[in-house]
Amino acid sequence: MAELEADMSDPVLLQRFAAWLKPQPSAVDAERRAFFQNGLIVLDTNVLLSLYEYTETSRAEVLSALDQTAGRLWMPYQVGLEFIRGRRSTLESRKRALADAGSDVNKKLMAARKAIVEAKNLVCAQLDKYARASEEIASLDALVKDAEVDKHLSIYRDEFKRHLDMLKADHVLAPNAADTEDPILPRVAALYGEGVGHQPDDEVLRQRLEEATAFRFPNKIPPGFADSDKDTPLKSAGDFLLWEELVEHVSKLSGSTRRVLFVSNDTKEDWYESESGTRSSRPWPSLVDELKRRAGAELRIETQLNFYGGIREFLNFELAEDTYAEIIRVSETFDLNIQNDGPVVTEKTAAQLSPPEGLALVALQSAGLTSPAVRAVIESSSPSHSLFQWWLIGVTAQLGRRVPDDWEPSVSIAAASRASEPPTPLWKPGTALPAGEWLHRDSSWIAPWFMELLDIAPKMDRAVLRGLAAQQAAENRRSHG
Repeated sequence: MAELEADMSDPVLLQRFAAWLKPQPSAVDAERRAFFQNGLIVLDTNVLLSLYEYTETSRAEVLSALDQTAGRLWMPYQVGLEFIRGRRSTLESRKRALADAGSDVNKKLMAARKAIVEAKNLVCAQLDKYARASEEIASLDALVKDAEVDKHLSIYRDEFKRHLDMLKADHVLAPNAADTEDPILPRVAALYGEGVGHQPDDEVLRQRLEEATAFRFPNKIPPGFADSDKDTPLKSAGDFLLWEELVEHVSKLSGSTRRVLFVSNDTKEDWYESESGTRSSRPWPSLVDELKRRAGAELRIETQLNFYGGIREFLNFELAEDTYAEIIRVSETFDLNIQNDGPVVTEKTAAQLSPPEGLALVALQSAGLTSPAVRAVIESSSPSHSLFQWWLIGVTAQLGRRVPDDWEPSVSIAAASRASEPPTPLWKPGTALPAGEWLHRDSSWIAPWFMELLDIAPKMDRAVLRGLAAQQAAENRRSHG
């Protein structure tokens, strides 16, 4: 379909639904240049937090690229709040990843060492059993001495360590930069100058929260409805609060032709239209229509990668190919990132994310768990134990056993459920637990990983864990009606 430009000569039907009738945005759209050269540019929080993920060289290039847009950048207060608060967890995540890499490599090399010795023992056992080949056994024993194995593995260990040390050196941003000297923050502040939104009044904030939770989210009106399951209305409504600030700000701008370029890594269904159950690359036309109706402005939404490509094309600033590769890597990383106001840690992502250092132990203590067996699971670096660690972090905050810090990620993981059907076929019925250990056994379902944990927990800790899971299941049932 050719692009339909709605004006007063168009039939009313085409005027009313002009946003929906336009073709999917493309990097070669004729009007794209105007958004880069004359439009107001709004960067989502995840774009700003990406600056902490780049290597020093790429960060310098990206900041230089953003310099080309200075004077037209505007930051909603909500973005500023999320950015200031989210720096810590971004730095903590990077610190953990770099610190844990060396330990994980050593563990894998030790596992390889053990596997080599076990393989040698297996071969020697077969030689002894079926051939009585004592000389061959002695030869293998000499070949696979501990010192010899360590000597061979040290070649790999040294080389791996060299590369990890180079990587750490390339990421020169100090892990404690959020608390001490942060070289990125003043650069970002200088980019925006006076272009930062004011904090909404409490009454305005309350009205917007009510509109989001009572009207827009239940009806899946973008943006932000995909975050409706976060643990507080304020966290759930972050994208909508950003949107309302943007609409209000743009409606007060002067000029007959107003354009807004919104840049974000977020391509979830509450920003991008779904088609037949699959994700589309077209931002919701309803967002384009809403900004046009309420603020008289044109809207264009682009991913971070396309945005920097546009800077190169329309503002004549070239980025190195290696920098583009980093932009892609960081954008993909943010799909799993756990910023406080970003995606929630779920069963699906928990095994891929290590909790912030010391947080699981704090949760353990606040829950009153004391046994060495459970503590060992908390202190384990195994991905299979991350699910329990995240659950304990989330449930102790949800049930008020401790006050979570602002920088903590949100967690949405349940160990038990009160429902007629299990969340997945793998969940066990409540009747799998002995009578007297669980109320509502006939209407409950228990997560399989939680059942395994109960099996290793001694009596006192087992009771504490059951109590937390049952209380959470009841709380979740009340909150979901």
